[in-house]
Amino acid sequence: MRRGTVTAAALLALAACSTPPAAPDTEAAPAVTRTAPAPPSADAVQELTSGPLMVSSPPVRLSIPELGVTSNLIGLATNPDGTMEVPGDASTVGWFTGAPTPGALGPAVLAGHVDWKGDKGAFYRLATLTAGDEITVTRLDGSQAVFAVTKVERHPKDQFPTQAVYGPTDHAALRLITCGGEFDAAAGHYRDNIVAFADLKQARTR
Repeated sequence: MRRGTVTAAALLALAACSTPPAAPDTEAAPAVTRTAPAPPSADAVQELTSGPLMVSSPPVRLSIPELGVTSNLIGLATNPDGTMEVPGDASTVGWFTGAPTPGALGPAVLAGHVDWKGDKGAFYRLATLTAGDEITVTRLDGSQAVFAVTKVERHPKDQFPTQAVYGPTDHAALRLITCGGEFDAAAGHYRDNIVAFADLKQARTR
């Protein structure tokens, strides 16, 4: 079965979060080597996937009612050294542009800070999401992709579940990532990552 995917030789633990004020503002993001796949045709999408699916359209806004989160979405590419960019403030969430757009085939990836320069980040309470909680992504074409959380996991950064997060799926999926666990003052970053997994449950068009 053909599945949507992002080719990633070294997608490691995301560090899209800040550190306490006494430490550096950001930590190293994952080294990323990727080649964005060509989007499948509409006919192929319908034949080879399960569940609802949407054509590709860049995301522009995120809403997570359970967390009281509404945020504009920005694109996150890669830095010259191959690491992933991170949002530049506490409230903004970013979409990894090397992954599918939310609602399209494959795992879309959103990253946000748990805190930033002493302020709580957009994903400060990401770990409190539970199965069934809704996440709505508004897209550039005016449509909305409504996802339902399936699970939330916490992993040490050196055991980040790369395949589960970035690997191929046969449906429209979403992963929300931030930092968590204890803060390592010596290293200047949190020890773990929090990952929320969600699947598309409804496609709202204009």
